[in-house]
Amino acid sequence: MTAPVRPGPRNSLTDVAGVRVGHHQRTGAGWLTGTTVVVAPPGGAVAGVDVRGGGPGTHETDVLDPRNLVDRVNAILLGGGSAYGLAAVAGVMDRLADAGIGFSVGTEPGQVVPIVPAAVLFDLGRGGDFRATPGPEFGAAAYDAATDGPVALGTVGAGTGAVAGGIKGGVGSASAVVDGVTVGALAVVNAVGYAVDPLTGELYGARFGLAGEFEGVRPPNQRERAAALEVTEAPAATADRGVAASFHTTIGVLATDATLTKAQCQKLAGIGHDGMARAIRPVHSMFDGDTVFALATCAGPGLDPVAFNALLAAAADAFTRAVVHGILTAGSAGGYRGYADIFPSAVQEWRRR
Repeated sequence: MTAPVRPGPRNSLTDVAGVRVGHHQRTGAGWLTGTTVVVAPPGGAVAGVDVRGGGPGTHETDVLDPRNLVDRVNAILLGGGSAYGLAAVAGVMDRLADAGIGFSVGTEPGQVVPIVPAAVLFDLGRGGDFRATPGPEFGAAAYDAATDGPVALGTVGAGTGAVAGGIKGGVGSASAVVDGVTVGALAVVNAVGYAVDPLTGELYGARFGLAGEFEGVRPPNQRERAAALEVTEAPAATADRGVAASFHTTIGVLATDATLTKAQCQKLAGIGHDGMARAIRPVHSMFDGDTVFALATCAGPGLDPVAFNALLAAAADAFTRAVVHGILTAGSAGGYRGYADIFPSAVQEWRRR
């Protein structure tokens, strides 16, 4: 009999022991973008990936194929800036190489190649300057800021320029403990589709919250719903930007302390997309590059098929819940209004908790 699922102590990705998360962002003077780095324990983590969107921007995803040689990664980078933002990977690699962390390719200490898969989202021009994009300094700063404490949420890191269904998106996180195994999720919500029912103003994924998690989140009042229906995009943010306003991408990471193979990590990453699909409609469009990574620190036990299936179910729900937290905590920026500013009646009790 599977024990009840409960959140970890922080209800975030860092409830998985040894995993650290750091953000770096820049706003103003044409900037509205950032980078988030998920750092594995010193020995690395087994990893997998699943790409479902029609327009992905990724780095080092082929190395995660179970058929290929490298079996552990040192960090995962999530970033804004579309393909330009992949340049931030170099900063993370430099920091890891300086510490002698990476895949050994020589006989001398420090002869390593850090393994840093990455995925980026489209936020170009949302701060005003189309070429204001993360570079190596963003990756290095996010790595330096990485902590195993509570994960900062909302308009931070890779979520700084995020937008979902015309309202401000951001970074969300959640965790679950099932039968002594912990799984955490981090989602950067930046979708063509809606995380909010445009007719009712309710968050699609809120029903999947654990006991008390979204207590106090209510359907917004009629006046706020009527006002929200008048605008489906933020005019100040999208005017004169043409087709660029249609490009987005939701990206994220699932992590667990269970001992998993690369193939099992690939399955775990895939189940994250099920969680994404519960929280965002439509999902995996041709204008999204939706990508989910999975990490296993292997500090805990291996799992039989029944236990692994329970982990997958909890992981999917954790990703859904992370999306909800990303929308609830995103502050208005760049002409895009946050959910709490559009529907204050929906969150006033939740904010008081």
